Amino acid sequence: MAVTANIHEAKTTLSKLIERALAGEEVIIAKAGKPTVRLVPVEKPVAVDRGAIFGKYEGQMILSDDWEDSPFDAEMERKWFGDEETAPAHAAEDGKPFKR
Repeated sequence: MAVTANIHEAKTTLSKLIERALAGEEVIIAKAGKPTVRLVPVEKPVAVDRGAIFGKYEGQMILSDDWEDSPFDAEMERKWFGDEETAPAHAAEDGKPFKR
């Protein structure tokens, strides 16, 4: 069963119209007797299974046994963490201290 209410009536009975829409009734709000908008409940978003998304790539990537030991990674680790023996604390690549 459809319920039609003019804007003035809808403003005064909005909570009741919302309850009816949530109960599954079709609620239409009219302006000067002409249907203008339909009041419908918002659908809950469907939960995404992120494990299933990434699981679909299982077995499709081939990594070498030493993929974690690349020279690039070693160099980046040196740049980020430095050599305790040679790198001054908080120094730029050219060896000069950073300026604040």
